[in-house]
Amino acid sequence: MPVQAIAKGVRHSPRKMAVVAALVRGRSVEDALTILEHTPRRTAIAVSKVIASAKANADHNHNYKPATLQITEISVTAGPRLKRYRPASHGRALPFERKTSHIRVVVDGELRATAKAVKSADKPAEEKETK
Repeated sequence: MPVQAIAKGVRHSPRKMAVVAALVRGRSVEDALTILEHTPRRTAIAVSKVIASAKANADHNHNYKPATLQITEISVTAGPRLKRYRPASHGRALPFERKTSHIRVVVDGELRATAKAVKSADKPAEEKETK
């Protein structure tokens, strides 16, 4: 069962974010975090946070081994745009948009072996003394 993490409304353009996401697509989580740590782009920070969140979800919530996790899917889509205006000469206002992104990371790996409960049938039951 794959595990996912989603970050919505990240204040970077989806086009710039997609370049960084393409660097780590299909790699292991440990390799991806190392690559993003050495990538000189501002969007690498946001992508690495989502990958680290997916790793923590898999480890804590779904009992996966962190060393075996692979990025099976990473997608960047456009989020809502904020429409703003910039003052220009002769009293004009020039429109521009502040773009946002949604990042979705899906990881999959090997499950940890669950520890089965050991029954204490070998111990004799203690008897209570009554006075």
